[in-house]
Amino acid sequence: MKNANKNTSGQKSLDEINGSIKVPQNASFFRTLLAYTGPGALIAVGYMDPGNWITSIAGGAQFEYVLLSVILLSSLIAMLLQSMAAKLGIVTGKDLAQLTRDRTSKKVGFILWVITELAIMATDIAEIIGSGIALRLLFNIPIIIGILITAADVLLLLVLTKLGFRKIEAIIVTLITVVLLVFAYEVFLSQPNIAKVIQGYLPTEQIVTNTPMLYLALGIVGATIMPHDLYLGSSISQTRAIDREDKKSVAKAIRFTTIDSNLQLTIAFIVNSLLLVLGAALFYGTNSDVGRFVDLFNALNNSQIVGAIASPVLSMLFAIALLASGQSSTITGTLAGQIIMEGFIHLRMPLWAQRLLTRLFSVTPVLIFAIIYRGSEARLEELLTFSQVFLSIALPFAVVPLVIYTNDEKLMGSFKNSAWVKWAATIATIVLIILNVYLVFQIF
Repeated sequence: MKNANKNTSGQKSLDEINGSIKVPQNASFFRTLLAYTGPGALIAVGYMDPGNWITSIAGGAQFEYVLLSVILLSSLIAMLLQSMAAKLGIVTGKDLAQLTRDRTSKKVGFILWVITELAIMATDIAEIIGSGIALRLLFNIPIIIGILITAADVLLLLVLTKLGFRKIEAIIVTLITVVLLVFAYEVFLSQPNIAKVIQGYLPTEQIVTNTPMLYLALGIVGATIMPHDLYLGSSISQTRAIDREDKKSVAKAIRFTTIDSNLQLTIAFIVNSLLLVLGAALFYGTNSDVGRFVDLFNALNNSQIVGAIASPVLSMLFAIALLASGQSSTITGTLAGQIIMEGFIHLRMPLWAQRLLTRLFSVTPVLIFAIIYRGSEARLEELLTFSQVFLSIALPFAVVPLVIYTNDEKLMGSFKNSAWVKWAATIATIVLIILNVYLVFQIF
């Protein structure tokens, strides 16, 4: 156990917050769970960022409720993988990026770093476009100016960090609750076909045989199972102070961290389902364009489309939730970027500089695209959807090492994956790789 837990590099993941939160030793179940509640919320935010919004809304608008089965399956796989990532960090005292770099050659490690950084950029693109469009909807700010404003959110995490990590967790939980309530209310008003909704959670072969549907399905997978969230989960699971030489302490940390993660990801699953249901209820079978952010914003205030429920308040709530989602997602993107940069290439730099560098890389292509297609949010949202498909393609490069490491008895000791986890994760990874190869073949 000692060899498995020893951090040979001497560098803790997210050193400034690693082991910074104390947990009770002999408390009740609910008090202990409360102490471990928080990291799951930061993970869940990444599963309901603007990238999820556009893929889920578009999925409902184009194919009604069929892709609900993809959201369900993706969410279950996400719960499995995130629990594995958390366990990896708790047991070894290292995050996924550190372990991958330690166990690969310098060349392979560099390639994996580039792919992961591109995935971070793809995630940032979703946040930038979503926030930029939200600012235009709320304040009529030109989309190009809105994109530039989002580049300044580098200051957000710096301010929040000074409040303490526990307070950051509380803020994120609050934002998730707001988003959940907004869309639960709007779906209730839209009166979807409940029978079709339930049927939508049953998989159909049409998803694989229909290329446009498969493309969007993989976009949903990429938006739901986020590569950077696996790195983040393996790191922030270490924010609780535990004795890694004590198996009981480690087992308790794994148990409660997994419960927290699954509860928060269940909420993310509900939010993503609500988005798809809302897109289907409002746009499927209509003459409206594919359910884009602007479409949904306008529809919520148009009685000819949504009937008596139309209200400027609903439109504003939608835009506020979109802005909150985009901005809160920057926290997870910032932390994941730091984890990846320090883990893969051992580059330590001030948080503000790292965030500014990452955001500039992301803003530049979006800004160029926005200038070329000035005034066309539809074009920008196409770029957003493509970014989510790229995330799906990049996902195996994070999942494969995660499965290998958590199956390694020398590394994990008695906490290695059980047989069912090993095979479930392996099968999910293989299926995902096959679907991605098929998608690329069909596109090109």
